[in-house]
Amino acid sequence: MPHTPWWQRDGVISRILALAGVAVTLIGVAMLLVLAAQAGFFGPVPRVVAGAVFSAALVGTGVRVFQRAGGRVGGIALAATGVAGAYLDVVAVTAIYHWLHPVLGLAVAFGVAAAGVGLAMQWRSQPFAVLVVLAAAALSPVLTTRLVLLAFLIVLQLACVPVQVTRNWPYLHVARTMPAVLATFVFVTGAILGTPTTAERIWVLAAAGAIALVGVAGTIVVVRHRPADLTASLTMAAALVPILVAPGMFEERLVTVSVASIAAAVLLLVAAVTMVPKLNEQLRIPAHTALVAAVAGSIALLEVCVGTTETRTLPTALLLVASAFLGVAGQRRSRPAAWLGTAFAVLGGFALLNIASPEILASQHRSEADLGVATVLGAVLALSVVAVALWCARRVHGPAAGNEWQWIAASVAGLYAVTATTVSIGVATGTPNGFLVGHSAATILWMAAATAALLFGLRKLAAAPAVAKLALGSGLLVTAAALAKLFLFDLATLDGLVRVAAFLIVGILLLLAGTRYARAFADAGAGSDPEDTTVR
Repeated sequence: MPHTPWWQRDGVISRILALAGVAVTLIGVAMLLVLAAQAGFFGPVPRVVAGAVFSAALVGTGVRVFQRAGGRVGGIALAATGVAGAYLDVVAVTAIYHWLHPVLGLAVAFGVAAAGVGLAMQWRSQPFAVLVVLAAAALSPVLTTRLVLLAFLIVLQLACVPVQVTRNWPYLHVARTMPAVLATFVFVTGAILGTPTTAERIWVLAAAGAIALVGVAGTIVVVRHRPADLTASLTMAAALVPILVAPGMFEERLVTVSVASIAAAVLLLVAAVTMVPKLNEQLRIPAHTALVAAVAGSIALLEVCVGTTETRTLPTALLLVASAFLGVAGQRRSRPAAWLGTAFAVLGGFALLNIASPEILASQHRSEADLGVATVLGAVLALSVVAVALWCARRVHGPAAGNEWQWIAASVAGLYAVTATTVSIGVATGTPNGFLVGHSAATILWMAAATAALLFGLRKLAAAPAVAKLALGSGLLVTAAALAKLFLFDLATLDGLVRVAAFLIVGILLLLAGTRYARAFADAGAGSDPEDTTVR
């Protein structure tokens, strides 16, 4: 069968002409409502009445054309143009002429939009609904750029939610959500960069909250009926962007933290539903929706941590959150929670490095100036996070999944956290030699941990060779690190009894580990000797 060029296909040509007709006609309606008013043509009443009559005529004509043979495309284009024109007429009456109170105007606009998408449902036409929403959303900014514009775009977002429950129309998800999201994001950005009044910032915040509420509630309603509707979850993610950015409009910390706290609480509760089987049986929230809620809620929680702390206390907040996420992940064997906990742990680690960097820990003057109780808390929490992370990895990924790399990363983080803890404690005590005592204690603890790992590995040598190999390897690496610190740093920095104590205790631990190491392998060699000359 010969290939037919696209321009010779009736369906393609008719759709292109119909879309062009919709665009041109609606531009004409907008010009009637705005440009005619600016030029002084006609009066307000004739302009509004003409727009309403013209829109009604288009809808009526579209219904008649749709009922005829081959009239589906033309009927949809005419009716969609009429509905969008009626919506623009309501916007003009409310925002330009102020004949309707904004609440009443929004109610009328909701009715127009609901009627349009209702007709689209009756005709089973997703393009009809998308045309109505996009046309009304695209041309509403021509009529007004004030804050009331956001309300009319949110009405469009809300009016289409019932349609999504009964119809699997993914393009309508995007069409009803993105105009409100983009417009609100522009307003939020303008408020952050500009100098709006407090009232304007509050209204923009209210709009961002309304978009997030409609996005979350609408998505939950939809995915309960269609759990595989991934588009609904993606549009929910888009709807949450303005509320996550909105706290940046306010300089008052109380407002910023309050908004972020509410968002974090709601979103993390939605995500937590999937971890409670009995509750999830009732709400039926799919995993992809819970993942979007968890990520967005974690971003809001990060804003809370930053907003409620100073530079010195930020590591404590981040590492507390990391411990909570990793604990939940290990308890429920949840990979998303594990990844979020890891992300907070990494951020907390960088925040700790910011206040207790290697340069600070290596300098007595800087340590005494910068370290304190806050550093002690952060370093101790870092140690707890390392322990919880290892337990979580074993629970989530299994005992044999990437053990070597996990233990290497845990060893490095643990050694640094131990050093930061001991040095900070030494400095926080206020004693003249606190810095030196702290470094001596750090070296001793490094070697004690290495000895414990070696003894544990030797004890497991026969029963669990894989575990023994890992423990012995880790112990030897930490032993090398402790000796390197002892000779390269402690020997040059420490003095007096502090240095003597470090060398003596580390030496004793080395002797203990070496003796036990030799005896263990000697016993293993004797036990495997194949010759037996004993006479019974």
